[in-house]
Amino acid sequence: MKRRDPRTLPKAELHLHLLAAMRPATLAELAAEDGRSAPDPRGFTDFPGFQRVFNAAFEATSARPENLWRVVAELVEDVAADGGVWVQPHFDPHSYDHFGSGEQVLELVLDAGRQAGERCGVGFGLTIAVSRHRSPAEAVRLARFAARHAGRGIHALGLTGDERFAPAEPFAEAFAVAREAGLTSAPHAGELCGPDSVRAAVEQLGATRVAHGIRAAEDPALLELLVERGVSLDVCLSSNRVLGVVEELTEHPLPRLLAAGVRCSLGTDDPLMFGSSLAEEYLLARDTFGLTDRQLAAVARTSVETGDAPAEVVAAAVAGIDAWLGSTPGPRVPRPSAVGAGGER
Repeated sequence: MKRRDPRTLPKAELHLHLLAAMRPATLAELAAEDGRSAPDPRGFTDFPGFQRVFNAAFEATSARPENLWRVVAELVEDVAADGGVWVQPHFDPHSYDHFGSGEQVLELVLDAGRQAGERCGVGFGLTIAVSRHRSPAEAVRLARFAARHAGRGIHALGLTGDERFAPAEPFAEAFAVAREAGLTSAPHAGELCGPDSVRAAVEQLGATRVAHGIRAAEDPALLELLVERGVSLDVCLSSNRVLGVVEELTEHPLPRLLAAGVRCSLGTDDPLMFGSSLAEEYLLARDTFGLTDRQLAAVARTSVETGDAPAEVVAAAVAGIDAWLGSTPGPRVPRPSAVGAGGER
């Protein structure tokens, strides 16, 4: 059956961690420049192995500012190749305080993203990542930093890390600061913990977009709440499969979420580790669940409408999505290759 090519479907990448968007070849090259060998980014089988890959990526980018610049530029290029029109990775510039102040690192990353975006036709912004593994007081400080730059490259506040380590409630003040400044509340929830984690993100943190959130499918009342409040979920199929959130991709709740009326986007999460591109996530959704081109277009539309791109980017993307639906289907696009080994984060 002929289908339209998801690589030409305009879309936004909202669930992506900047460091873990590094190309495997770049990781190997940058590590070699410093006399180190990089781990196989897709050879992990447990959390320590996953963490070694992440640490290697941090070491590679922290050696020199130009390394971080390169990773950002390549990230934008990769999103563009998959039909992306807006990319908004999770990032904390204070992780690179040896490069200068948080403001200086922020400007480095924003300049790299904007320059690459101008070449590739992709808008670039950031979600500032608060970690559950740090104190709520530090989260408030980071939220205030984000608030000072609201609308000038920073568009949202996220909450990353293991949900089992810390619940959402202690971070309520930080997210209140962010919302007061006009930033989107976009925490991680409902990946390693159940629907109560998603509910807390919505009710305690004021989330309008939840990274993952798929465990909401276990609670019909929560699904109704998400639909009522217009909360969207940034879903990552390959990530959920590799990390064992679902045993088999065919068991993934994405179809149930969509059927319930919950708006969902697709993202790659950590492509360095999971080996999937943005377009491949759309292909996985099509081939695994039988989503139609119209359903894929609705997912793409959700991604651009629920992200934080400027209005003109959103309008152009929506028009492009409509044009994609109006185009003539071509030959069937090949199924993407399987992603890497399992494990947990």
